[in-house]
Amino acid sequence: MADGEGATPAASIRPAEVALLASVFVVAACGLLYELAAGALASYLLGDSVLQFSTVIGTYLFAMGVGSYLSRFLERQLVGHFLRIELLVGLIGGLLPASLFALHSVAAGSFRFALYGLVLVVGTLVGLEIPLVMRILKRHFRDRYALKDLVSQVLTFDYLGALAVAIAFPLLLVPQLGLIRTGLFFGLLNAAVALWTLWLFRGELRAPRLHALACVFTVAALGLAFAGADRITRWAEDRFYGDAIVYAENSAYQRVVVTSGGAGVRLFLNGNLQFHSRDEYRYHEALVHPAMAAHGAPKQVLVLGGGDGMAVREVLRYDSVEAVTLVELDPHMTELFSTAPMLRALNGDALRSPKLRIVNADAFAWLEANPGHFDVIVVDFPDPTNFSIGKLYTTTFYQRLDEHLAAGGYAVVQTTSPLIARRSFWTVAATIEATGLAATGYHAHVPSFGEWGFIVASRRPWRLPTALPAGLRFLSLDGLPALFNFPPDMARVPAEPNRLSNQLLVHLFEQEWGKVHQ
Repeated sequence: MADGEGATPAASIRPAEVALLASVFVVAACGLLYELAAGALASYLLGDSVLQFSTVIGTYLFAMGVGSYLSRFLERQLVGHFLRIELLVGLIGGLLPASLFALHSVAAGSFRFALYGLVLVVGTLVGLEIPLVMRILKRHFRDRYALKDLVSQVLTFDYLGALAVAIAFPLLLVPQLGLIRTGLFFGLLNAAVALWTLWLFRGELRAPRLHALACVFTVAALGLAFAGADRITRWAEDRFYGDAIVYAENSAYQRVVVTSGGAGVRLFLNGNLQFHSRDEYRYHEALVHPAMAAHGAPKQVLVLGGGDGMAVREVLRYDSVEAVTLVELDPHMTELFSTAPMLRALNGDALRSPKLRIVNADAFAWLEANPGHFDVIVVDFPDPTNFSIGKLYTTTFYQRLDEHLAAGGYAVVQTTSPLIARRSFWTVAATIEATGLAATGYHAHVPSFGEWGFIVASRRPWRLPTALPAGLRFLSLDGLPALFNFPPDMARVPAEPNRLSNQLLVHLFEQEWGKVHQ
């Protein structure tokens, strides 16, 4: 039967009907997967996950609308058009994560243009798929389906496919395969749809050998890329990070990369530098000791974040400390830094201390669910680059922090750069003060980051300590007062509190740090 001619009795071609409905499930799953992969990659590399997912999804849905509109101009050889579109979606969509990751490593300035260009192309092709499947089903099974039944059947499989991949993407696919292999795997699924379309409707296609050759080429290209995914990732990351990568893994929460070179060891989370071994002591001494030493004899200490164990290492310098609780969201971090010899040497085996209890949980939820008071609380979270981290810099979070702070205790918060992100820094101070706590800001120069800021939060005024632990490489009693002196270009500016309902700090942080990269 030629494409577009009258229907054949449905019973004789039931396998084709099943295959086409199954293809709707696969097509929907693949289409959503490419959308999620693009959004996740943009979040990893550009930050602000809400902004990136919103713009990627918006662009993708617009492109799907364009594709649906263009489908009206495809009138003949619908099966052939569908087969070719499947191959294009599989090839372009499957290679999308690998292509974008590699491009960001060699030409970061072109990344946004390529990201939205590829999203438009893939979205347009995906928008063509479902209308073509519906028209093919209508032409071949007109005796079986009324229009309302056809629409219901197709959309049911479409939504089920989207649901399946939405659940599997964060829980199974990315943790097990990584973004690059996940994209390639679903590209192969699109190619499989093209292959069974070729087999089922081979009698209707013009130039079936050329279509078969195109299928073989697509499967071969995606298969080779899948087999070499680790090499692609290593090549791109070597170009991006510069030094040799000694550890790289996707956890359920982030991309964790550790590099080692002549200058030392560096840790990156989602492409952002977290520490450099040559100067991390400056950061961690400045983070921990002004609060710990000012307290005098802290016994119970809580560390939020800091899964690398560096802050815990500094806390354990105090003989008075009886117990330390470390709340780190990502178990990959605490496992890595408590087992890898190179990293254990950096944190002095702090994560194996008998005084330490490690809790892998969300700090926001943990504070609400667990009672207890602490003499010192060290807050070592990443910068507020997105709303999921931004909630840890809100009045709601600091109120929970206050509830766990002993009467004479101190909390200290790492608070980005008061030089580059001046308004962001003082926004955090205003947020802490809005909860009724006193906020005492200070800063230290860390070469890998530049001028970096911290804030001590407490019910009683902070005071200069009279003693510091022995063996510190950066802090001294004579030099400590200078850290609390802000020159005019870092002096306090008016700022509003960051609340959970508005998360203004995330937008402010993006604006200030974005100027650095312009």
